[in-house]
Amino acid sequence: MSDLFWFSDAQWARIEPLLPSNTRGLKRVDDRRVLSGIVHVIRSGGRWVDAPADYGPRKTLYNRFQRWAERGIWEDIFSALAGREDVPDRLMIDSTIVKAHRSSSGAKGGPWLMIGLSKGGRTTKIHCVTDGRGRPCVLAITPGNTSDHKAAHQCLAAMPPATHLIADKGYDSTAFRDWLTSRGTIPVIPPRSNRKIQYHYDRKLYRERNIIERTFNRFKDFRRIATRYDRKLKTYMAALCLIASVVWWL
Repeated sequence: MSDLFWFSDAQWARIEPLLPSNTRGLKRVDDRRVLSGIVHVIRSGGRWVDAPADYGPRKTLYNRFQRWAERGIWEDIFSALAGREDVPDRLMIDSTIVKAHRSSSGAKGGPWLMIGLSKGGRTTKIHCVTDGRGRPCVLAITPGNTSDHKAAHQCLAAMPPATHLIADKGYDSTAFRDWLTSRGTIPVIPPRSNRKIQYHYDRKLYRERNIIERTFNRFKDFRRIATRYDRKLKTYMAALCLIASVVWWL
């Protein structure tokens, strides 16, 4: 089938050394085949049980993805791939809201599910820091009704300071600007219209913010990202990290 996803030789050469090798018991089903099937399911948004037979046993796809999600392997792969690059000269930060499907309710964990209630219903918010080419460097998830400021410090603290940070008006606060300046980063953030003091910002550089918007659009080409079906936070974060690795870092 032409619409199936398969890792290219070049992609596989980059990701294969990062896969766990300390497994016990029977030899794993072909990693390349199984991982290709996992990406296909995340892209198509279908149920695991409906995965094409070309990828092998459906239960193997599901178990491999879930078990590695619990162990944080997908996050480790993303961190290893993204961490190979030099410190970017500029960073961008933004967030996007995704609907939480009714199937994502009912799991144990309370607030740790990171699903919030707002006028739009049950939602989750994805926070992302990218480099100047739109490649995700840091990912975080909060309830959909969470302010962007609460995640911004945490996300940016995970990266070495860049020369510039590009963000929209949602990140305009004196405290946040001062924190960036203390790190040696120049804020490229337009001030809110109701500010008494209108901060200067590089308008030409700010035009590049559409790059991170395109990053979110690319994420949402994958249906299990655009709508959250997963009950567990670890599972949804694992899908984000895997897709970020495949699309931008392989």
